[in-house]
Amino acid sequence: MATVQKAWDTAYEKKAVILLGLAFGLVGLDRWIIAPLLPSIMKDLHLNPQDAGNIIGILGLSWGFFAIIMGGLSDKIGRRKVLLPSIIAFSVLSGISGMATGLMSLIVIRAIMGISEGSFCPTSFAACGDASHPSRRGFNLGLQQCGFALFGLAFAPIIATQLLKFMDWRYIFVLVAVPGLILAVLMYFIIREPEKGTASDAGNPHVLPAGNWADIFKSRNIVVSMVALFCAMTGVFVLSAMLPIYLTDYLKLSTEQMGVVASAVGFGGFVGQFALPGISDTLGRRTVAVLGFIGAAIMLYIFQQTGPNTTMLFILLFVATFFTLGLVALLTGPIATEGAPAGLISSAIGIVVGAGEIFGGGVAPAIAGAVAKNYGIQNILWLPLGGVVLGIVVCMFLKETAPRKINSGSAQRVGVTA
Repeated sequence: MATVQKAWDTAYEKKAVILLGLAFGLVGLDRWIIAPLLPSIMKDLHLNPQDAGNIIGILGLSWGFFAIIMGGLSDKIGRRKVLLPSIIAFSVLSGISGMATGLMSLIVIRAIMGISEGSFCPTSFAACGDASHPSRRGFNLGLQQCGFALFGLAFAPIIATQLLKFMDWRYIFVLVAVPGLILAVLMYFIIREPEKGTASDAGNPHVLPAGNWADIFKSRNIVVSMVALFCAMTGVFVLSAMLPIYLTDYLKLSTEQMGVVASAVGFGGFVGQFALPGISDTLGRRTVAVLGFIGAAIMLYIFQQTGPNTTMLFILLFVATFFTLGLVALLTGPIATEGAPAGLISSAIGIVVGAGEIFGGGVAPAIAGAVAKNYGIQNILWLPLGGVVLGIVVCMFLKETAPRKINSGSAQRVGVTA
């Protein structure tokens, strides 16, 4: 008997990707808005640079651990039950950050905020993957993630420094909390749960069959992605954390020049996070991952050899972070999604993201600080350079999973039409 196949809901796909993309952009804004506000916060709360580092680091650590935990939970209880509370929580906690009275209160607030953002991250990627047609999955997941770099690493410093002219840092935290609450309402009415199916639904990407959690680690691509993401995030987070000091103390750029160069991290990452996954839909995940790490290595090496030329430093950093943040989106998006066992997409993404955050976002910057202290700030760039070179080798072990590459008839086999 012929089976009537269900047409793909393209209208829902577009709405879901846009909403989830805006929401993840706000995750970036709420996470990184604190960085340009730290000088004012340190002055008012009598903090030192080590305190500032702890405030930044605690969010990354809690993010990493809870990405692992909550990614798995959303596979069991549903996407909406994790997405909606977590976006409300991190928005409210961002506002509450403005009420901190000292170091401990701010650390506690940011740690809890990391829990909510870590919960939102893998669940939102999985929800975006659920809504995306296989032929557009890479592009959509990249598009969803690129707002993090644009809002958090490019716009946040501009927004914060401009608002400081008119209001106290405490009110800025409250102000940036509002958009998240508005998006939570929109997501409540629009974001759906994927259907829960039976064995007869196998192969239909509209349906999530049950899976065995232990099978996650049997997937070569998940294990490879965990290591590769650590390599990519070593480049991203070491640069983000240590670059201003490198530019001002070693290259002797002015504060204004440093700001221009550092903004390249956000703008380059924004373009890369939708471009690389999108390109991988056509060229293949493995090919783009390997080429991305090669490109990042070349750019970082040239950047390391470049003197105080603001324009050249901006261009090189733009291209370097185009690759590194593009790789973050590729590894946590389509590669992790397609490598996950059926019904465990969010669990798999959570494990990949958690490993990258804990080691790339927590351990690597700490190592960079030790290198700067003991061997000089000029030597910190060897760490991200070494990370991306290692990433080239690691990604050689990826299995190709892009539907267009592995079989031109994939769309027909899963029984959907674009």
